[in-house]
Amino acid sequence: MLNDRIMALQQLLQDKDDEVRTAAAEAMNKLEAVMSLDRVLDVLNSGDRGARAKAILALEKIESNTIYPHLVKVLSDPDPNLRGAALQVLGKKKNPKTLTHVGKHLKDPDPAVRVHAVDALGNFADPRLLQHLTPLLQDPDDCLVRSAIRAIVSIGAPDGETFLLEALKDARVSVRKTAAEALGDLIS
Repeated sequence: MLNDRIMALQQLLQDKDDEVRTAAAEAMNKLEAVMSLDRVLDVLNSGDRGARAKAILALEKIESNTIYPHLVKVLSDPDPNLRGAALQVLGKKKNPKTLTHVGKHLKDPDPAVRVHAVDALGNFADPRLLQHLTPLLQDPDDCLVRSAIRAIVSIGAPDGETFLLEALKDARVSVRKTAAEALGDLIS
């Protein structure tokens, strides 16, 4: 079935119209990614660390709801780098069904994973996330605080301005700088 689609699209690569050729090429890329899903999942479940990381990133290019359970499973992996990579992909995909799983990693034991979780949540543009992000502005980890500031701007919560104004008073230069930049980017 997928092979039939690819063969039909291959014929369109010869179309006289540039936009049709471009659309056909893009569609073929998506279909070929779906066709490789089984191979990617095999590597994800049995490969070495480097191969597994590449498999996680490859899932970002695959448009299929079947990838989400696999990415969510990686969130419980003992390797923080793999958890972080899965959070990055889930954030870019913005599937609302994964929001709770991403949010749980705001309390991950690894600081970098927490930053990835905040960054991912910033992609969801859900104003309800503000209640989970604003407490992070008091965290001792500068990277986490700066990510939380950027996420607050990204989600576009109208109440975010109050917290950003407060962050301008933070003792840390990097936090004040990020808050100042964020206030310039905040669209109300």
